[in-house]
Amino acid sequence: MAKAIDRNRAAPAEARVRRGYFECRFGQLHVHNAIPPGGGFDEATALVCVHPTPQTGRIFDRLSRMLGKDRSVYAPDLPGFGESDAPPSRAGIADYAGALADFCDSMRFRQIDVLGAHSGSFVAAELALVRSSLVRRLVCIGMPLASDAEREAFRRAPWPLPPVEDGGHLLIEWQRTLQGRRPGESLEESARALAEKLGNGPHAWWGLAAALEYPARERLGRLTQPTMLVRLRDEWWEATHRARELLPRARLLELPELGTEALALPPATLANALRDFLR
Repeated sequence: MAKAIDRNRAAPAEARVRRGYFECRFGQLHVHNAIPPGGGFDEATALVCVHPTPQTGRIFDRLSRMLGKDRSVYAPDLPGFGESDAPPSRAGIADYAGALADFCDSMRFRQIDVLGAHSGSFVAAELALVRSSLVRRLVCIGMPLASDAEREAFRRAPWPLPPVEDGGHLLIEWQRTLQGRRPGESLEESARALAEKLGNGPHAWWGLAAALEYPARERLGRLTQPTMLVRLRDEWWEATHRARELLPRARLLELPELGTEALALPPATLANALRDFLR
């Protein structure tokens, strides 16, 4: 009985989950936040997570709860996504990184770790470049280093579709959502994901367009921080392999058994690998 009690005492308490608004160059930035039960400010280095577009910081909810037991985790909605104010005109990766730098300044961070997923991985990398003394370690989960053919396919398939009176555009967007449905995802969850994407408005394509136009081959080679590159069996599986050539010193974690569901439903293997790298 005594041993059982000791184990219960050793188990970390659940992270406290909060949300808030912070100022950035484009207005207000909505941030999802998880902190250790003791407050987080004297714990491990804070982690900033950058979501793929057209999703929002909410996709990191479960990962934040897992990693937030011993460090503060912040997952902003990038400008123009979720509940964050939008830029007045089409933004680039440097603009999104600048907004996150504003957030870090308002928080008076001395040092952070940064994790980015898909298009968010380029934002995270750019933040690491422009604030090299601030960013300690970098994690990139999938990097959309697109080929010319993939860029052309994006240009030919605009997203989101303009609305039509009979609602036909909604059916097409719903079918697209179901094509990317993760294993075990309920229809209710898929419907919520569609609503979240549509809620980003007609300029939701700005984020991915910025990633496809990002001069990754010029920028990534300048990174100096310890970097982990995570390769999932998703739409950017091959693109991430191409990005690996630009980051030869990065630690590579290949998880071919996992797809896009690993972001919203991260398994213990991924969470533990991230925790070990960021330790």
